[in-house]
Amino acid sequence: MQPLLPLLARGAVLSPFKRPRPDAAFPPHRLVLPGVRIDLARLAAYERACGFPTGGDALPLTYPHVLGFPLAMRIMASRAFPLPLLGLEHTSIEVTRLREAAATGEYELAVHVEGLAPHRRGTEATVVTGARVDGSLVWESRSTYLARHRTAADTRTAADASTAAGARTAAHVSSAEPKPLPVVAEWRLAGDVGRRYAAVSGDRNPIHLHPLTARLFGFPRAIAHGMWTVARCLAEQPTDASVHLRAEFRSPVLLPGTVTYAADGGRFELRSGERVHLTGELREHRANSA
Repeated sequence: MQPLLPLLARGAVLSPFKRPRPDAAFPPHRLVLPGVRIDLARLAAYERACGFPTGGDALPLTYPHVLGFPLAMRIMASRAFPLPLLGLEHTSIEVTRLREAAATGEYELAVHVEGLAPHRRGTEATVVTGARVDGSLVWESRSTYLARHRTAADTRTAADASTAAGARTAAHVSSAEPKPLPVVAEWRLAGDVGRRYAAVSGDRNPIHLHPLTARLFGFPRAIAHGMWTVARCLAEQPTDASVHLRAEFRSPVLLPGTVTYAADGGRFELRSGERVHLTGELREHRANSA
C-alpha cells in the first residue's frame, strides 16, 4: 500500500493556494495501477477492525475503496486539483459491485475525477474508482468530496432567507416524515477506533487520530472515518454478489462515544439520539439499472 502521509503533507501545503469554484478546471487524466494483489494479512486486519468475518473468499464490499484510495489521494493532493485537501469532506459514496471480487485475485485499479458541481455549501467533486479483472469491470465507486466556501446563496437578503425558511417549514409540515429505522444494536466506540482504522487503511488524517490533532481542525475530539462507519454497518448486513450501495455521511462520529445501529431490509443508519451520522441503502444490482 502506497504511503499516504507524503500526499497528505503535499495537499496541506497546497491547500491555502486553492480557490475552489464549480467551473474550475480539474485533472482530466485517469491514474491506473495494474497488477494489484491483496495482502491477505492486511485484509484480515481490515476485516477485524470493521467487524467483518475473516478468511472469506471474497473481498468486503468496501475494501476496493481502500485499495484505490492512494490513487485518489495522488489526484486530490496534486496542484491541478482545484479543491483544497485541508477541510475536504467525504459526503457520500455509491458502490456498484457487478460480481464478487476474490481475495486472491489480481486487479487493475483506475481513478479519475468525473467532474465538479455547485453545492449549497461550496463545491463538490466526484471521484470515480474502478477495479477490473482481465479487462472487465467488477467494482466501481463514486465518492463526492465537498470543499466549503462562500456561495451565491450566502449573499441572499434576510427577506429572501425568511421566505425560503417559511417555504421549507410548510413543505416539512405537509410531507410525511419517513419512519425511523428500528434499532438493532448499540455500539460503544473506543477512543482508538480512528487509529486502528488508519493502521489498516493507510488514511492517517489527523482529525481521526487524537483529540489534540482533531482540535486543530475544529473538532472537540477525534472523529471516526466515514468509511469505517459504513464498513461497520455493512458488516451487519447480508450482501448479494451483485449489489449497489448508496451511503451519505451526515455528521461526524466523535470518539469515544456510543452510537446506535438501525436497519430494516436494505436500509440502515447510524445515529446518536436524534443526530444521524450515516444513512445507507443496499439493493440488488441489475445490469440495466447501473
